[in-house]
Amino acid sequence: EVQLAAPAGFAGKALTEEESEILEKKGTEMAGSGEYNKFQPSQGYFACRKCGKPIYSYAAKFESGCGWPAFDKCYEGSIVARAEDDGTGRTEITCAGCEGHLGHVFVEGAHGGARSDQRHCANSRALQYVKAAPPAAAEVTLPV
Repeated sequence: EVQLAAPAGFAGKALTEEESEILEKKGTEMAGSGEYNKFQPSQGYFACRKCGKPIYSYAAKFESGCGWPAFDKCYEGSIVARAEDDGTGRTEITCAGCEGHLGHVFVEGAHGGARSDQRHCANSRALQYVKAAPPAAAEVTLPV
């Protein structure tokens, strides 16, 4: 956990070219390539890599086998969900703090270990794990 963690008080960072491609241009990392895909922390939270807004608790992370980090709930007010306008029928999720592209949310049957019927597939490069006490915010599912 330590090598993948940002310090407490993480408030975003200057983006690399690869991070900018995802967060600012709605890119997608290759399935299975993200640093948080198989990462299962025992504490902390995941924040937006661009602005530092807390997005997911460590408890929201689960193994879905989809090739991207998967989460079942988010912090209330952390994400904006919008239907894609590209004909795919997908729902895009963006950071409510900076509008950075995080990934997509799918509503489907429950996965093993998930606490809801939602699977948030997020790009690792859009998130930053913070090994610190998570915010005292409610975790919710999105109205999609």
